[in-house]
Amino acid sequence: VQLAESGGGLVQPGGSLRLSCAASGTIISIFHTSWYRQIPGKQRELVAVIFSGGSTNYTDSVKGRFTISRDDAKNTVYLQMNDLKPEDTAVYYCNAALGLVGDYWGQGTLVAVSS
Repeated sequence: VQLAESGGGLVQPGGSLRLSCAASGTIISIFHTSWYRQIPGKQRELVAVIFSGGSTNYTDSVKGRFTISRDDAKNTVYLQMNDLKPEDTAVYYCNAALGLVGDYWGQGTLVAVSS
């Protein structure tokens, strides 16, 4: 099983980015798939999750700005990030987890928000 993130980059405050997490070797829709982010020296933080059934949840700081979604045909989970703020700067990681079935991480993609 491999998860490949893409879509990170440098953006100005107020801008938007869409991160992608493409899965191979498994069907991502059977997993609860999450986006985490990490700033060097700090703990990894859960940003958003889409459960296997399709429901979603977000950390308070991104509610109303970020949207997690899944395209089952493309076996990919997305994180649409709007109105980005400097405090959103981090390495973003995709995680797919389902109990004893497995717990998988991507390699991370850097999001930098700066003017």
